[in-house]
Amino acid sequence: MRNTLRCRLACQDAANKKQETTVTPSLGRHLRPLTLLAIASLAACGGSGGTSHFVPAPAPAPSPAPAPAAAYQAEIRRTALGVPHIKAADWGGVGYGYGYAQAQDALCTMADAFLTYRGERSRWLGADAQVTTSGTIGRPKNIDSDFFHRQVMDDARIQAVMAAQPAKLLQMVEGFTAGYNRYVRELKSGGSPGRHAACRDQAWVTTVTTADLWRRMYQANFAAGYSNFLSAIANAQPPAPITTTRRTLRSPARQYAVLRPQNIAAPALEVGGESGVGSNMYGFGGAATGGGPVLFGNPHWYWRGPDRFYQAQLTIPGELDVSGSSFLGIPVILIGFNNGVAWSHTVSTARRFGFFQLTLASDDPTAYMRDGQKVKMTAQRITVAVKDGAPVTRTLYRSEYGPMVNLGTLNPALAWSATSAFAIRDINADNYRLFRTWMRWNTAKSLDELIAIQKEESSIPWVNTVAVGRGSSQAWYGDIGAMPNVPPAQLSACATPFSAALAAALPRVPVLDGSRSACNWTVDPAAAQPGALPATQMPGLLRDDYVANMNDSYWLANPDAPLTGYPSIIGPTGTEAQSLRTRMGHLMARARLAGTDGYAGNRATPDIVQRMVLGSRVLSAELVKSQALTLACTAPTTVSVSADAATGQTYSPARTVDIAAACDQLRNWDSTGNADARGAHVWDEFWRRAEKLGAAALWAVPFDAADPLNTPRDLQPAAAASLRQAMGAATLAIQASGFALNAPRGETLFATRGGVRIPLYGGCGNVGYFTIACSEQRIEQGGYSMDGDPNGNSYMQVVQFDAAGVQAHTFLTFSQSDDPASPHNGDYTRRYSAKQWLKVPFTEAEIQADPQYSSSRIAE
Repeated sequence: MRNTLRCRLACQDAANKKQETTVTPSLGRHLRPLTLLAIASLAACGGSGGTSHFVPAPAPAPSPAPAPAAAYQAEIRRTALGVPHIKAADWGGVGYGYGYAQAQDALCTMADAFLTYRGERSRWLGADAQVTTSGTIGRPKNIDSDFFHRQVMDDARIQAVMAAQPAKLLQMVEGFTAGYNRYVRELKSGGSPGRHAACRDQAWVTTVTTADLWRRMYQANFAAGYSNFLSAIANAQPPAPITTTRRTLRSPARQYAVLRPQNIAAPALEVGGESGVGSNMYGFGGAATGGGPVLFGNPHWYWRGPDRFYQAQLTIPGELDVSGSSFLGIPVILIGFNNGVAWSHTVSTARRFGFFQLTLASDDPTAYMRDGQKVKMTAQRITVAVKDGAPVTRTLYRSEYGPMVNLGTLNPALAWSATSAFAIRDINADNYRLFRTWMRWNTAKSLDELIAIQKEESSIPWVNTVAVGRGSSQAWYGDIGAMPNVPPAQLSACATPFSAALAAALPRVPVLDGSRSACNWTVDPAAAQPGALPATQMPGLLRDDYVANMNDSYWLANPDAPLTGYPSIIGPTGTEAQSLRTRMGHLMARARLAGTDGYAGNRATPDIVQRMVLGSRVLSAELVKSQALTLACTAPTTVSVSADAATGQTYSPARTVDIAAACDQLRNWDSTGNADARGAHVWDEFWRRAEKLGAAALWAVPFDAADPLNTPRDLQPAAAASLRQAMGAATLAIQASGFALNAPRGETLFATRGGVRIPLYGGCGNVGYFTIACSEQRIEQGGYSMDGDPNGNSYMQVVQFDAAGVQAHTFLTFSQSDDPASPHNGDYTRRYSAKQWLKVPFTEAEIQADPQYSSSRIAE
């Protein structure tokens, strides 16, 4: 009875508030938090966006109006390296301060990104230009990006997303919007002189709406699904009308006749693919540390663009106190710690999407058959404005499963024909729980609470989780989130002639028959959303020694306790070799606990973890360098190179090169990628070519599931001639680059700030580096510059709880601000170069005692 009365009073108040502000269909620019709370209250109590079901209470007698209080107030304290610590009295205020701080440091990147989320890149920047920086959508053409975002994130969808959120999160987003907008208005009025020169005078730098923020947040859902098929969705068009004869020739059976697995061009997946971005993480339990558990988190993420991490602390006294990082434009901490828990993420192997093959109606390529009945696709006519050109209009289509997708780029037989087409379903399209999960984690007080939230919400979109907590001796690993529920029987019963062929290009992605309703993803009442796996069918592991993930599947979260028996869509178990980076990570952890890694003792203390994860060891070199030198560096040392396996370049006539100096340099190299190591680039270039041989031709001992950390191993003696070619091509590439064979790593691998090159260390995961700095540029392009669109170590944290509080050491490797005029554009990067971890202040006393402490207050 008490709860019913409370709900009635809340809805009564919501109905009254609703009369004050109207939410337009286009999602008005400045909804106040109370209005959003009213909407949430109405939804919670059965109200609607239309008519209230409660009679408004009589208006109270007029009374003198008090002086209006500021809607938003925040204090922004900055400490060393520009890390902001936002303090406010409420959720709207803390969002307000966070939005303002992010804009101070990254306005141009954020403003450019809002064009993406609104589908306005072509209007301001031209249709054929590419998205400015790499991110979870890659770098598509602006016109394709615009159509994609207009379709999958239209107003109706964003309204649905907002309606599903708790009031505090609505307030936080509203405040973030106001804080960002405040900074834009100040800049446009002449504030912050000299800052953001690249964009401050551009007309496209404008204030934003709360809907823009929700679009940005919702877009993050799709990194392992829709976003990988952006152009294929944006260009999915039905065929022109064709004759009956031609329709017969293009039947699915005849299409399949020309489709073979080897003829399918596997799509490059930005997130969740073989060469996509990734991460490392450890959770060491009490048995490994000799005290409280230790977390190491290290996403290998984008160094530029809107998906780069931003470090901050958010505090509402008595309610919220969390430190960590989030993507630009997102107001909650995504990876971080509070006084009770710490967590990190790595990209998961679980598939978060699937395809449905539609059998089209004989008289209409925009209708399909389902259970014998004709179903018309939903058409969305979208017009995109284009700079210096006529507007472009496309009609895009959606099925009950999701948007139509043009897979013809994989193989022409997969194109939308008169008889068959494909739709894509992304489990995260209907996952509205994601940011409330992170919001709840931001205030979690124990590891048990964090795990319970993860299982209850099952919303984590495309990443694994490792976490530790105060008072717990164990560390947690879980790949528990939103995943399609497609049991083996359904996979078999609902397969189409295309399923097996597509499985070769996209392993474990369900390709099902869309003509039968029984083939839609299975609904389990225990799951958090229709078509998703329930938490009980997803893997989790608690250990008091350690858990880890380096982007291979959940199988070896701890090699002493392999996880098996879970649905195949989550990842392979025992059937695939682990990456060199995964093997390196586990070998490092196990050597630490055995006390055989050269560091003192056998405990995973925070200090030793900080040092070992930056050690820049190279597993491929540790495994086979001596063998490679024996096989490749035989007399005579002159090699005739006819082709370069890495670049595809052919030489006619063949190029002759002496590899003696390269071989000598590798003999003298210490087999690390530390900044002062001489010869690391020689090995990188050699291995880049050697691995093109493929596992069967390269390794003498193949992968063995019973010994996954030590196999495959040893080079095939029969590969000697190919390895000589690889050494020769590597030497030619280095000679052409202008770098010396004995150049130190920090000369060839670097980031530039203020015109000065900052030497770096580490390398790419495929070579076996655990310490990642992976440039998209190669040695022949001027070295491994981290100034373009690289990925690598980004927000790093080593966290432990003790009696004195939470002890956290961090890096933001690319620095806090991407504005060249900012004092914090390169300071963190220089500190990272020197391997000097930041002991990040967390308590009020620590923050105010920081030598670089400054404070400012904002209100409106």
